[in-house]
Amino acid sequence: MQVFEQFYEYMTERTWQLTEDWYASLDKNDPTGVYASRDQKVIQTLKRQNHEFHERFCVLFKEVGQDALLNFEQWIEEIAKDEEHLQTPTHFILREFFRTQDQYLGVLKEFRREHKNMFSPEEIDSIRELMIQTFSLVISKFAEGNYEYAQRRLSAQQEMIRELSSPVILIDKRTGVLPLIGDIDTGRAKYILENTLAECVDKNVGHLFIDLSGVIMVDTMVAHQLFQIIHSLSLIGVKSTVSGIRPEIAQTAVQLGISFDNISVTSTLEKALSEVR
Repeated sequence: MQVFEQFYEYMTERTWQLTEDWYASLDKNDPTGVYASRDQKVIQTLKRQNHEFHERFCVLFKEVGQDALLNFEQWIEEIAKDEEHLQTPTHFILREFFRTQDQYLGVLKEFRREHKNMFSPEEIDSIRELMIQTFSLVISKFAEGNYEYAQRRLSAQQEMIRELSSPVILIDKRTGVLPLIGDIDTGRAKYILENTLAECVDKNVGHLFIDLSGVIMVDTMVAHQLFQIIHSLSLIGVKSTVSGIRPEIAQTAVQLGISFDNISVTSTLEKALSEVR
């Protein structure tokens, strides 16, 4: 249709101005996120990404009927996994999608006023319908992609935290220390069990000192799993010495019927190590 071709020309002449107007009107007082950045490199990238959106959108009016999502696929992927955008609250990003949509509707209003004798209201409405439909598709696809990348990053961070929070530290060729710090939930206790056994085998540990002085609180399930670690270590030939057991943990263990008869226990890690040397 001629109206789409004409609007394509009208839009392409304004893409950079749309980007500059959009950036100038940003609320840069938002406490976090890409839109508040003062880094010139980040700002230039942000403007480039915004301008590329306009370019891809304009093509829809030149090649009417094409798959809108296919045209935006690469752009959506870049924005969804972009580190600066991943650090930006999603509602801020969605707000900018809708502000850009308002810009487009403003351009369409100007186009209609300047071409009121050339095109019918129905032809103008067909442009508006394509705009709104495309924005809906892009926003939905972006939200889906952004969520997926955010979940992947969160999983990677959690894995790193688990690895750092339960390290087996060698103090000589056959002796290791496992210092446990913070709250231990069921998920972390399970990870500690699996990771400790694997590390002891990999590092050829014969004697492992498990220090619980940094563990403030555990529930009955976690207390049971901690003592399962000791039992499992014995099955693979690793001797265990536990230090720093708080009264609360000891009480929980007694309530569970866990016996300390075959477990080497000392009050502090320092004392435990001094007895071995």
